Amino acid sequence: MQRDRIVVIGAGVGGLVAALGLAANGLEVVVCEAAMQPGGKIRQVQVGGTLQNAGPTVFTMKWVFEELFAQVGEVMADDLHLIKLETLARHAWSAGETSADRFDLFADINRSADAIGDFAGAAEARRYRAFCERTRLIYQTLESPYLRAARPSPLSLAWRVARRDLSGLTRVSPMGSMWGELGRYFHNPRLRQLFGRYATYCGSSPFNAVATLMLVAHVEQDGVWSLQGGLHALASKLAELAVKKGATFRYGTAVSEVLIRGGRARGVQLANGEVIDAGAVVFNGDTAALTSGLLGTQAARATPAPQVRQRSLSAITWNLVAPVSALPLPMHNVFFSDDSQSEFDALFAQGKLPADPTVYVCAQDHVEGREPDPAHRQRLFCLINAPATADQPNALSDADIERAQTTTFAKLARCGLHLNGDGVRTTPADFNRLFPATGGALYGQASHGWRSAFERPGARSKIEGLYLAGGSAHPGPGVPMAALSGRQAVASVLADLT
Repeated sequence: MQRDRIVVIGAGVGGLVAALGLAANGLEVVVCEAAMQPGGKIRQVQVGGTLQNAGPTVFTMKWVFEELFAQVGEVMADDLHLIKLETLARHAWSAGETSADRFDLFADINRSADAIGDFAGAAEARRYRAFCERTRLIYQTLESPYLRAARPSPLSLAWRVARRDLSGLTRVSPMGSMWGELGRYFHNPRLRQLFGRYATYCGSSPFNAVATLMLVAHVEQDGVWSLQGGLHALASKLAELAVKKGATFRYGTAVSEVLIRGGRARGVQLANGEVIDAGAVVFNGDTAALTSGLLGTQAARATPAPQVRQRSLSAITWNLVAPVSALPLPMHNVFFSDDSQSEFDALFAQGKLPADPTVYVCAQDHVEGREPDPAHRQRLFCLINAPATADQPNALSDADIERAQTTTFAKLARCGLHLNGDGVRTTPADFNRLFPATGGALYGQASHGWRSAFERPGARSKIEGLYLAGGSAHPGPGVPMAALSGRQAVASVLADLT
């Protein structure tokens, strides 16, 4: 056995962070990635001769990566060009023709409060300030004992929180629903819908998600950055640094089995039959791929099998190149459904596409502080949520997808953004092919109910020498969270090898 060789399966953010950290600590690291580029869900597609980012678009929790770069002797600002956004997002309802139909949320709380006062009245602005303070306290309560720590149990988390501040146990509202708690702060239904959308960052419904997820609002308020080259530039830089520290990347290399001998992971077998012996294996992928037996029957017992009914959301996305002179766009834009309850009932209770979906649009060429050229065609990434049923009998049909496209583009046109379907479309079935055994789910399991935070596996699996990283592991989905899971995997491997 090659004790000091570690195989990392998958070059998503969690795998890249694990590879970088392990290589920086002197271990021999081999990364096996089935795709031809790093990034996992942070992927790129060709549209009209140009590359576009086709995955996560929101860059937050910059400190996670600043710490990561510093730990390996690098300075993030030397390698990545970041600009903090003044406008967090633009939101629109209906035709978006009046002041009650459009609303911009800003990085500056005072500016946002003033905008909310204009949009919904002074009382709503006061409640917004109280909401910001509440979400700040939730985040501060959970950053160290949950986000930065190894996977806690309910009792261990309660002890960690209470040890610092007994009031923190009630502050995080682990039993209340996000939608119900938001109603305390936002009496305007559109503002409640706006802040409820943060549940979808974890692939969840605001009606079923725990109120703790309101902390996402603080994460954005603390800073959203645009990254030159998009988030794929981050993935590429992490891969580059891992190589610099000695890691080897093998792209276009699928793993068929995690080799288990004597109850311990001893390496991997590739799809071409090649065997790579190793002292440990880090799996950076959805745990559903393990539990379904896609990496061998023995590896299937590494973690409890996730339940199909608890899957997070999937999506239909469009990467387009189009003029947007009729509707100038900041980087992040949301065009809301007129009925949020019906939208999420369709997605989760009925397993179908909503008749009136909320549409997210990322203007990838937006530069903060610079007006776009009216004649310029911009790269746009559009997304609607979809059920993760691509491997189920009630999977979406081609007709369902076409109807959704017609509905989506008609909605955008009513709001002043006229697009067509000429570009690259990705459906839940496509995501299921890219990330097998998920049904197209993009965030692991949904964060529904207080138990969900404790049902994600930690870095150590039930099989000795097999470690987990990625959005389906603790602390959860999202680019910075996946990076934190990679750091947990590194810490666990190093501790177990000593």
